Amino acid sequence: MTDDTPRPTFDAQLVAGGVAFDARDAQLLHAIDEEGSLNAAASSLGRSYAHAQRRIVELEAEFGELVCRERGGSSGGGSTVTECAWELLQQFRRLTAESSGLTEVDETVLDGTVLERDGEFGLVETDTGIVRALVPPGIENVEVFVRSDVITLYSPKSAPRGDETSARNQFEGTVRDIERGERIARVTVGTDDSSPFLALVTTTSVERLGLEPGTEVVVSFKATATRAVPRSSLK
Repeated sequence: MTDDTPRPTFDAQLVAGGVAFDARDAQLLHAIDEEGSLNAAASSLGRSYAHAQRRIVELEAEFGELVCRERGGSSGGGSTVTECAWELLQQFRRLTAESSGLTEVDETVLDGTVLERDGEFGLVETDTGIVRALVPPGIENVEVFVRSDVITLYSPKSAPRGDETSARNQFEGTVRDIERGERIARVTVGTDDSSPFLALVTTTSVERLGLEPGTEVVVSFKATATRAVPRSSLK
């Protein structure tokens, strides 16, 4: 006998004014980031360019500038997502995690040594590699914290490079484990023998990237979302 008892479902939404930002909108912003243009993003999602453009305009009227557009030129122009867009995506990912039952936001912790500083930022040498993070002044030995909800996963062939992204921390790794919720999955990514990265991604992203144990991915996260603290303060 099957259980046909109706169960409530909840679709995560962020509402501003009369506009609701939902999973389709998050998917569109991620596609723009990956494809480098609104036209290519709409095509990859099977949506019309005109509809995607109208939707971005609607969202920006309430949430602020989400897409920076470059027109013409020898490269033909393109589009990139803004800091405002990344903050919105992070809020949405957190909300979706809560509605999916994956309410705990994990942190990857890396031991490191500060190599050099540039204002509030520093380059920290870790077992995983060089990490750019927010570093307090006057310390050398640190622990670097990376929240699972600020990590973005890419396939190796689609990962942006160099000046194409503001997420300057990028590391190649292999998926070790996937814990699925209704709409959010917790993905463990190993990089050599160092501490694994823990990432919260949508189940749509899991399917789109074909993620499963053994899949090669690129872990990406911003320096502004990465903090270092004195190692001694945690002992």
